Amino acid sequence: MFAVGLYDLVQPRHSVLRNYPVLGHLRYLMEALRPELQQYFIERDYDGRPYDRSRRSIIYERAKGVHAEQAFGTERDIDEVGYEYLAQSVAPVPLPDTPPRVLVGGPDCTQPYSMALLNVSAMSFGALSANAIRALNKGAALGGFAHDTGEGGLTPYHLENGGDLVWEIGSGYFGARTADGHFDPQQFADKAAHPHVKCLSLKLSQGAKPGLGGVLPAPKVSAEIARYRGVPAGVKCVSPAYHSVFTTPRELIRFIARMRELADGKPTGFKLCVGTRTDILAICKAMLDEGTAPDFIIVDGAEGGTAAAPLEYEDHVGVPLTDGLMTVHNALVGTGLRDRIKLGASGKVAGATDVVKRLIQGADYTTPRAP
Repeated sequence: MFAVGLYDLVQPRHSVLRNYPVLGHLRYLMEALRPELQQYFIERDYDGRPYDRSRRSIIYERAKGVHAEQAFGTERDIDEVGYEYLAQSVAPVPLPDTPPRVLVGGPDCTQPYSMALLNVSAMSFGALSANAIRALNKGAALGGFAHDTGEGGLTPYHLENGGDLVWEIGSGYFGARTADGHFDPQQFADKAAHPHVKCLSLKLSQGAKPGLGGVLPAPKVSAEIARYRGVPAGVKCVSPAYHSVFTTPRELIRFIARMRELADGKPTGFKLCVGTRTDILAICKAMLDEGTAPDFIIVDGAEGGTAAAPLEYEDHVGVPLTDGLMTVHNALVGTGLRDRIKLGASGKVAGATDVVKRLIQGADYTTPRAP
């Protein structure tokens, strides 16, 4: 048993065995039993169709170093309801010499940022460990894309490896808040000045819990998390469902402009899960009335998201990404604002076809998140 455990720790092929020596072999035992279990359960998939062993996650295959190409074409049923596809051109264009990027920054922005088409979505310190934050940011630095901090504050772990950052501010104003929980402009300006912070994002809502604030239970609020969020340790940490510094669309647009001014002209925008078209049109009208606009809007889909919300909200509240993205895109086009505002799509983006799909639907770039 000791020899097996030692071998598991040093072997380079299986991360499961390195992390869970000896016990990790149970996973592969279950895989070996899987065909027999499938036969026992009449080989039926979750949706009632006959189970097809050849259908695998493309992401799983690529992560294991297996080529995604298959000799006999698609394994999907073309007659399946809801089947989606991309329509290719008869005149493909040459591949660019460098990956395409999008310049984020409207006429009121003095420090525009060149955004990659695929970036790291918002996941906070506190929800993720310090090492996870370090790893995500290191990946962003190596890949040349941006890393959204999530609303849990800007920590030293986000800054260690030099990756570009989108600093997200939620309704709790963590990392830029006064003792009574209001927005602290001086803290915000000081941290926004860091050279790794490239964009500032104000979170109105997110797909996992639109219309509902987040909660970090008291036992999880360690001294370290409390320090970076600016909250008491050991006390339940609540993100309100609403912002305290604005209540109307016009006040929202003014606050975005104030954030950009405090950040010395860096791109500033907001993220939301779309609720109604009326909300979006009211925000667009506020932009026209105020004579200014955010540099970007991130549309978050209602599908998926974190588990930090009641199931009813996850499953039944908010507009899915496709509808939300097209709603915002069409509203900006109709009001003549689309040219000055870049759109990000935050949702289930697992492969290249998902990126293309979101670009077709109106996005300029994507920030995928876990389901």
